[in-house]
Amino acid sequence: MSEGISSFRPTGSADPLAESAHFELDDDSVVVVIGSGAGGGTLAHELVEKGVKVVLLEAGPFLTNADYVNNEWEAFNQMAWLDPRTTSGTWRIARDFPNLPAWIVKAVGGSTTHWSGATPRFKAHEFTSRTTYGRIDGANLLDWPLTLEDLEPYYDRAERKMGSTHVHGRPPLPANNNYKVFANGAEKLGYRHFATGPYATNAEPYDGRPASVQDGFNFQGDKSGAKWSTLVSEIPKSLKTGRLDLRPDSQAVQITSTPEGRVDGVVYADGDGQLHHQKARVVAVAGNAIETPRLLLLSGSPLFPDGLANSSGQVGRNYMRHTTGSVYAQFEAPVHMYRGETMAGLIADESRHDPDRGFAGGYYMETISLGPAFLASFVDPGAWGPGFASILDGYRRTAGMWIVGEDMPQETNRVTLNTTVTDPLGLPVPNVHFDDHPNDVAMREHGYGQGQALYEAVGSTSVVRTPPYPSTHNMGTARMSLRPEDGVCNGFGQTHDVPNLFISDGSQFTTGAAANPTLTIVALAIRQAEYLSAQMALGEI
Repeated sequence: MSEGISSFRPTGSADPLAESAHFELDDDSVVVVIGSGAGGGTLAHELVEKGVKVVLLEAGPFLTNADYVNNEWEAFNQMAWLDPRTTSGTWRIARDFPNLPAWIVKAVGGSTTHWSGATPRFKAHEFTSRTTYGRIDGANLLDWPLTLEDLEPYYDRAERKMGSTHVHGRPPLPANNNYKVFANGAEKLGYRHFATGPYATNAEPYDGRPASVQDGFNFQGDKSGAKWSTLVSEIPKSLKTGRLDLRPDSQAVQITSTPEGRVDGVVYADGDGQLHHQKARVVAVAGNAIETPRLLLLSGSPLFPDGLANSSGQVGRNYMRHTTGSVYAQFEAPVHMYRGETMAGLIADESRHDPDRGFAGGYYMETISLGPAFLASFVDPGAWGPGFASILDGYRRTAGMWIVGEDMPQETNRVTLNTTVTDPLGLPVPNVHFDDHPNDVAMREHGYGQGQALYEAVGSTSVVRTPPYPSTHNMGTARMSLRPEDGVCNGFGQTHDVPNLFISDGSQFTTGAAANPTLTIVALAIRQAEYLSAQMALGEI
């Protein structure tokens, strides 16, 4: 991509929908994509560039970069998916955040407007976890129906699309103090694979987006546009083609199907709660791994009594959210971890598979910085007293990291419909049930230990281990499988039961791997668009 190709514009004054196409509700030649985040926004762009007409339904508003506010809680309430949800299980989130199991965005661009920007690739063994790890009690492991070799060319294309640092000639982000503490500790522990990336935040102008201003505030909307998101990249480019009909404030409530078992449209509610039925040739669901299975379950019919595309019974099951936890350390001298990019470095040494550590799979250690308000909320929910106060008192002298690793898919970890609680549209809300697998616990404890050792190696005066936050990496609830009885879709995200219905987000992940999922979601969307458009051209769908 050339730096001269303009895509980003800090919209706000002009009508952001001025360039949107307008297709009729009875136009059954369109592809309807549900969700505008990493999967849906990328898929829509790839399809319109191939000449396909796309209706893109987004449940949330069209917030622009100019709309964002640099205030943590105000921004959270502005962007987050705050419709009621419930949670159950033994994970601590059920106690600390019973109505907020996941921290995702309800707005155009989806959670790409909230993500950190980290873009590591999956490793070869993570596509063959059942073969590599063997049988693990309680884990529903399955090899992916594709390999790293299959995905590598699409990883290349995704990294170039997103402008990932450290690859394809893209320069690295500068090191902030939080990273310098982190890297010095990594070196002391003998780690070898650490750097300020790869991240999809520009160190220099690229693809019409500016360089980062290092403002330390990109979790709740990046006002500058330096961080890749579908909001600043894929959607503006798609609108310019005249083949994208973008409909914000349009929440899909049912995918309709014919007596022959093909989908033929989507019922959605507009911002006033009025229902509309958009006909479709193909439907692609990319509503995040909570809303995607919820919609499939809501779309049951006499032909699909247990939910759409659910003959396997796997819709909603195998929910994964990554094994996470944070380590914060205080020092004698100021660190100012909040200066520079929020997440600006990672250590990859522990992402290997080494069962001698006491668990299967691996994890990354990644720098993180929360502002004082969020740190107070998440460092130890419910805590009070002098110990808690000392954490906040030492904020300027604090460094922080996040542990993110592969959690085990379990059939009992699942998204179901809670028929006793309804959303503003009167529909059952999703209930997210999750129990940590013993492998998850062992990995987290190992990560806590290594994080503490890293900071102590460079002179920390105290270390705090922070429990997992509401989930941001939601995966696996409509997973890929070679055999229809083992999952919901094939290696292209095409559902086994319904040939013109596709899964286009992290729901299709067979296993979670250790890497942050966004790059893989984008790579799969590019590959899916190639397959889908070819199938349409052949008249197969």
